[in-house]
Amino acid sequence: MISEPSASRNRLVLVVYTAAIFVSALLLFSVQPLFTKMVLPRLGGSPAVWSVAMVFFQSLLLGGYAYAHFLMQARNRTLPVAIHLVLLAAAMLTLPLSIASAWGDPPTSGYALWLLGLFAVSIGLPFFALAANNPLLQAWFVRTGHPNGPDPYFLYASSNIGSFLALLSYPVLLEPVFTLRMQNLIWTGGYGLLIVLIATCGVLLLRSPARAAELNMPADDAGVMAPSWLLIARWIFLAAVPSGLLIAVTAHISTDVAAAPLLWVLPLSLYLLTWVLVFQSRPLLPHKWMLLAQPLAIAGTVALLAFGGEQNLLLTLGGHQLCFFVIAMACHGELARTRPAARYLTGFYVALSLGGMVGGLFAGLIAPFTFSWVAEYPILLALAALCRPAGNERLPRWSRWYWPFLAALAVALILPTWSTGKVFNWLEDHRVWMIGAVGVLAALLALALNASRWKIFATVVVALVLLRAYPSDEGRVETVRSFFGVHKIVVTPNGQYHVLMHGTTIHGAEKFKNDDGTPVTGQPEPITYYHKDGGIGQAITAIRERKGAPLRVAVIGLGAGTLTCAAEPGEEWKFFEIDQTMVDTARDPKYFTYVQACEPNLEPVIGDARLTFAREPDGVYDLIIVDAYSSDAIPVHLATEEAMEIYKSKLAPQGAVVMHVSNRHLELSSVVVGIADANDLTSWVYSEDSGRDAEYIFSTSVVVSAREEADVGKLASSDQWALTEAKDDQRVWTDDYSNVLGAVWRRLRKGEE
Repeated sequence: MISEPSASRNRLVLVVYTAAIFVSALLLFSVQPLFTKMVLPRLGGSPAVWSVAMVFFQSLLLGGYAYAHFLMQARNRTLPVAIHLVLLAAAMLTLPLSIASAWGDPPTSGYALWLLGLFAVSIGLPFFALAANNPLLQAWFVRTGHPNGPDPYFLYASSNIGSFLALLSYPVLLEPVFTLRMQNLIWTGGYGLLIVLIATCGVLLLRSPARAAELNMPADDAGVMAPSWLLIARWIFLAAVPSGLLIAVTAHISTDVAAAPLLWVLPLSLYLLTWVLVFQSRPLLPHKWMLLAQPLAIAGTVALLAFGGEQNLLLTLGGHQLCFFVIAMACHGELARTRPAARYLTGFYVALSLGGMVGGLFAGLIAPFTFSWVAEYPILLALAALCRPAGNERLPRWSRWYWPFLAALAVALILPTWSTGKVFNWLEDHRVWMIGAVGVLAALLALALNASRWKIFATVVVALVLLRAYPSDEGRVETVRSFFGVHKIVVTPNGQYHVLMHGTTIHGAEKFKNDDGTPVTGQPEPITYYHKDGGIGQAITAIRERKGAPLRVAVIGLGAGTLTCAAEPGEEWKFFEIDQTMVDTARDPKYFTYVQACEPNLEPVIGDARLTFAREPDGVYDLIIVDAYSSDAIPVHLATEEAMEIYKSKLAPQGAVVMHVSNRHLELSSVVVGIADANDLTSWVYSEDSGRDAEYIFSTSVVVSAREEADVGKLASSDQWALTEAKDDQRVWTDDYSNVLGAVWRRLRKGEE
C-alpha cells in the first residue's frame, strides 16, 4: 500500500511547480522581443525578422521537448534532475544575453538563414533549457504523487498564461520603462530565480516516495495502448495549421492591410490564449461551440479577404484576428480532446512542437521564397477545414450529388475569367457577394448537413481560387516578394499612374500618361512625397542654393527611385538600400522609369544602412536624406541618438540631415528632434497638407537638422518650417531605449486634435 502525501505537501508541490512553469514561460516569450530588438541594429525593420524569430523558437521548442521526452525514459529519478540542473547552470554562464561577438555582418542575401544562425549561436543554449521545462516539469509533477497528477495538462495552461502575460507586458510595460540593458539584467535575474524554483521541484520529486508515481499511473493505466502513428500524425497536423496561420495572419495584416507597429504581438497573444483555454479542466469556451463556430470563422475570413483592408481598417484587423482565434481554438481543442494518458505526456508534447515547427517553417521560411504574395494564408485557411473531426453526414442520399454540383459551380464562376464579356464584368462588380456566398456555402455544409471535412475543404478552395481570379485592386497588379515583405506595383485602370505599395502604404508613384491620355515625355517628375514643392523638395533646393555648387548627397532608402530625378548635373548622389528586389523593381522600366531616365548606371549600396553608411568617409556629404519611415514597419535603429551621431559624422561642415517621417501610425517628428538635440543639432519641422492627393502628390512630414541656422538656408526663415526644440518630458531614443507605443499614442492624440 502506497501512502498518499499530506495535504500541506500537496499544496507546496502544486505552488512550486505552477510557479516554476509560469516563470519559465514568462522568460521563454519575453526573450523573443528582447533579443530581436537587440538584433535590430544589425538587421532591422522587417516584420519577417519576427517571423524568422518565431521559426527559430518553434524549432528549438521541438528540440527541448524531444530532450525532455528522452530524459524521462530513464528509470533513475535522480538522473533527469541532475542533468537538467547542469544544463540550466551551463546556460546561466552565457548570460546576460548578447549577440555573439564572432558573428559577422548580415549578408546581401540569405537573411533568414543568417538570422537563424545568429539566434542559435547567441541564445540557443538558454532557450533550449527553457524550452524543455514545460513537459519536463509536468512529467516530474506526475511522479510526485500529487492528486492532480493523472491529468497534469492544467499546468500547460499556467505555462501559456505566463507566455501571454510576457508578450503583452513587453510593449506596454518593459519597453517604455526600461532600457534594453536593464531588461537584459531583469531577464537574467529571472533566469536565476527559475533555477532555484526548478531545483526545488527536483528536491520535491526526489523526496517523494519511490513509488509515488504509481498513484498517478495506476495498474489499469499501464494497459492503455500507446498512441497510433495515425493519431500522432493528426496531432502534428492539428498543431501545424494554427502555428502556420499565426505567421500567415501576421504577415497578412502587416502586408495587405496595415503594417501597424507591434501588430505581430496580437495574433501571437491570441494563439497563446487558445492553449490556456483549451487545457482548462472546465473550459470557458466549450469545444463543441468552437467546432460550430469554426466554419463560420473560415467563411468570415474568406469574406474579409474578398472585402479588402482599406475600407474599414479596424473592422478588418479585428475580424481577421477574431476568425484566427476561433480556428485556433477548434484545432487546439481537438488536441486537448484527443490528448493521451499521463504516461505518454512527453511524446504528446514532442508531436505538438513538431507540428508547430512544421507550420512555422512553411509559413515563415518556405512560403516567402515560393510565392510572390501571401499565399500561405489562404492555403492554411483551407487546410483548417481538414482539422474538423469526422462525423456522420445528414441526408446522405443527397450529399453524394454535392461533388458534381461543386464542380459545375466552379466551372461556371471561373470560366468567365478567360474572357472580358458581360458575364465577367458582372461577376467582377459583384465579387464580394459571389466569393462570400461560396464561403457561406462551406459554413452551411458544416452546420446544416454535417458534411465531410473534404467537402468543406473543397468548397473553401473554390472560394479562395475566386479571390485570385477576381482581384480587389483596381487596375493591373503585380507583386514582388522578398524577406522584407510583399510589394505591389499597381497600374491604375487608365494606365495613368504606376504606384509602388507595401500593404496600403504608398512608397512611390510615377505618372505615365497626361490627363488627355497622351504619354508623358521627357524626364519624369518626382511626385508622391518627393514633389519639388513638398518638404523634401524644398530642403534639397534650400541646401543647393545655400551651397551654390553641386551637392554630394546620401539617400537611405530607394523605393521607386523617385529621388534619382531630384539630382542635377554634376551632383553626386549615393543610394543605400537593404532590399535588392526594390533595386530590381526601380530599375525595370516597365514598372518605373526614374532610374532609367535619371541615373541609368545606379549602383546602390546593398545592406542595412546602419552598417553600410557607417563605413562611408567622414565629413563629405552636404545632405543626408533618411527616407525609411513612410512604411509603418519602421526600422527603429535608424532613428536613435547613435544613428544620428553617425549621420552627423558624415556631414560636410555646413551639411544637413533630412529625415522623412510621414507615418500613419507613429508620431516621429519629436523623436528626430530629440536625437538631433542630443547630438547638438538644431531642427526645423515641416508638416503640410498638399491637397493634391488625386495627383499622387501627398502631404509630408519632414525634419531637417543642422549644426547652425545658416546651414539650412532659406528654410530657417520659411513660415512652413517650424524651429522646434526637444521636449524635456520625452526620453531620447537610443540603441538601448525606444518607446514605439509612446509614438503610437502621440499620433492618436494628434489625430484627435
